[in-house]
Amino acid sequence: MRALARLSAVASVVFAMLAGSSPSDHLRRFGSGGDIIRGVNLGGLFVLEPWIRPSLFRQWEGSNAYVVDEWTYCATLGKNECTSRLKQHWSTWVTESDIATLAKLGLNHIRIPIGYWAFTVKDDEPYVQGQIPYLKQVLEWARKYKLNAVLDLHGVPGSQNGFDNSGKLGEIGWQRAQENIDRSIQALVGLANIAAQYSDVVDAVEAVNEPAIWGLSKQGIIDYYKRAYSTIRGIAPSVTIVIHDAFLSPAEWNDLNVQGWSNVILDTHTYHVFVKDRLTLSRDDHLKATCQDAANVRNFNTNLWTVTGEWSLATTDCARWLNGFGKGARWDGSLPWEMNGPVYPGATCAGQTSIGAWDSSTRGFYRQFAEAQMDAYEAGSGWFFWNFKTEEADDWNYIKLAQNGLIPNPPTDRHYSRYSLDNARWNIKLNSPWCHE
Repeated sequence: MRALARLSAVASVVFAMLAGSSPSDHLRRFGSGGDIIRGVNLGGLFVLEPWIRPSLFRQWEGSNAYVVDEWTYCATLGKNECTSRLKQHWSTWVTESDIATLAKLGLNHIRIPIGYWAFTVKDDEPYVQGQIPYLKQVLEWARKYKLNAVLDLHGVPGSQNGFDNSGKLGEIGWQRAQENIDRSIQALVGLANIAAQYSDVVDAVEAVNEPAIWGLSKQGIIDYYKRAYSTIRGIAPSVTIVIHDAFLSPAEWNDLNVQGWSNVILDTHTYHVFVKDRLTLSRDDHLKATCQDAANVRNFNTNLWTVTGEWSLATTDCARWLNGFGKGARWDGSLPWEMNGPVYPGATCAGQTSIGAWDSSTRGFYRQFAEAQMDAYEAGSGWFFWNFKTEEADDWNYIKLAQNGLIPNPPTDRHYSRYSLDNARWNIKLNSPWCHE
């Protein structure tokens, strides 16, 4: 999730209707969550991102070593030391206490990103394995606390987007070799087998996270989704299959109509910090932007269940290394970008990501912004906040935000909602102070 310099501000696009997968086909859709998914991502657990847990990367700060992602982390340390450090990380980053807290906060789902290398590693790849026992432990905890899970293939061989959160920063090489596709399917076989084993917990498997259309063939993505669907469905017949929108516009998917598909979710990601049009908005305009997001998601969801799989409360990109290890921010101009300077004269990152530094006005805004986004994404089939926690960046830390009253606890306890509860379902009423319809 997340630290994506090229991520579209609102990737709310829809695939053409898939035969047999309309939301009206099923009364009870998503595990124990009922109609609406309300969840968080367990980001940074099985796919390292420097900004989520900076302590893992801090030893290389200011050095000449090139350590920017999990590939270079393990390549630099060597497999033995990398295995030792990652086992410590896997055993501590997500704990039973975290899962219990998420359930207590009123959530019903977790999304678990994991890389292909948990299932297949070649001799010339620096990655290490051992993730699966820790993954299964998380699923056991999810079962205990009555949460459902989505298993998300977050990184594939060659990288589907070139982002550090794919496991390897740099080129987009996924479709350059058939072997990469085959190994991706091999990883999905592994995830599908786990889904079948934990069928009461895992209600969805995501085929691949954020394939970047600017470096990939659209037909290649479609072909992969078809193969992923048949592979997963052959092992775990009842599991829902998640496909990411690939940052494409609706018109680009008018020719996609796969007969016989069922139980398919479209995953779209919405952030307010990675492109100029959103990053430069005023607080009021951040709130107003969610109105169009709500209308889009509501329309898309009539054809294909649409879940916003990543979002946050960040309105600046000031989190340390959010844009990559050792890189600065657009907000204060410390990262080169199209404005050639800060978003406004004197813009600073000081205090932007720390709840303790936020005044009452800022705290009030974040509460409104949280509710506005929840409303918007529940016009579809729900959401997963990125992330469940972070070491430093409070505007990305669901647990801390909820415990400090900046995110509704439980999620339905809304003070500014533009929803009303009718017959046990939230129905959108776009009549809030910032939305009019």
